[in-house]
Amino acid sequence: MKGNSARKAKKIAAHSVTYFFSVLIAILFIFPLVWMIVTSTKTEVQYAYDLGSLRTFLPNLKDLSTFFDNYGSVLTQYDIWKYALNSFAYAAAVVVGNVLINALAGYVMAKFSFPGKGFISFLIMFLLIVPVETTIIPLYSIVHNLGLSGTVLAVIMPPLVSVFNIFLFQQFFTNISKEYIEAAELDGASQLKIFSVIMIPLSMPIVATVATFAFIGVWNDYIWPTMVLPSPQPGEWPLYPIQAALTTIQSIEGVTTGEVMASLVITSIPIFLIYVFAQKYIVEGIGAGGLKI
Repeated sequence: MKGNSARKAKKIAAHSVTYFFSVLIAILFIFPLVWMIVTSTKTEVQYAYDLGSLRTFLPNLKDLSTFFDNYGSVLTQYDIWKYALNSFAYAAAVVVGNVLINALAGYVMAKFSFPGKGFISFLIMFLLIVPVETTIIPLYSIVHNLGLSGTVLAVIMPPLVSVFNIFLFQQFFTNISKEYIEAAELDGASQLKIFSVIMIPLSMPIVATVATFAFIGVWNDYIWPTMVLPSPQPGEWPLYPIQAALTTIQSIEGVTTGEVMASLVITSIPIFLIYVFAQKYIVEGIGAGGLKI
């Protein structure tokens, strides 16, 4: 009995220490976010006055009339909503295309035998370790030679294919029993129908994972769009995504710290919401498709 009590006490102590440090680390990560949100509600005078004290992390509730002024400025004066709409449009197109193309590629790699399959599998594994930065210049040359530079297609087309997403789909489809496919073939179903009616519904966790990664990748992309899209001109609808708008806002003379933080909050909201609602599917998708090699 004493031995069991001692082990139980040690287990409780270990869990307490783990929870304590986990909470401490979480607080350290949350502090910058709290500072960003709080600063976005303050005027430049309030921000300078509170800097260096604990009031930096507390909103100014004494003057609620200016609480959302910074958000109004970045949405109207700097037209950040136009850049946000661009990013939503680019992300929607890439998400749909990315899921369909990579799911088809993963299905073929998982369920079909053909000459050169081993080499293609090796190539996929090799490309997984190649840094994305090394492909930017060759990719830009291809896009430019195709005459797509300066158009929205230059932003949408390259992210449609992802070797990482192909790998995830391939691993997931490999684990699905062949009996589903054989039963559908006996009923006269085509491979396209089997893919759309059976494989896709069964792979919703990995579809949600890939869709989430694709959206976040496009939403956070800055370097590639600024390379292939023309700079915004006065009086014209800008083609730049929202990440480019953040750089533009920060470079404007007279912009306040609160306005910069407000633009960052607006940019972060879609990512936050996606992770909140898709977290369960992301964990399931990575666990089911990415761990078994």
